[in-house]
Amino acid sequence: MTDPAWVGDGFDPECPTRVLLDRVGDKWTVLVVSALADGPMRFTQLRDRIGGVSGKVLTATLRALARDGLVIRTAYPSVPPHVEYELTELGRSLCEPIDVLRDWAEQHIAAVVAHREGFDGVSA
Repeated sequence: MTDPAWVGDGFDPECPTRVLLDRVGDKWTVLVVSALADGPMRFTQLRDRIGGVSGKVLTATLRALARDGLVIRTAYPSVPPHVEYELTELGRSLCEPIDVLRDWAEQHIAAVVAHREGFDGVSA
């Protein structure tokens, strides 16, 4: 098992930190972590909360987050089956940086769209 004191280097092309950056930088990961920050949710609740995500993509995102130790899937023995997803402690530690990034995007989207429109008009 990897030494928990080990620190990665995102600028090293051989470091697995790059894979993790790809995971946490994915829009679906950002939205799943943000949605689960409010507490456990069932798959359908999560899909409805996020909006626009296919079941296939949400399933793949949740599996990847579970594999990375950010989300836990709990299946309750009932009929019909009841499954909930929630953030682990590690996943909750990602909420603050994701909130900052999401807030920045929401606050600056108008300026970004204006720049895109200006750029596209100039280069067209």
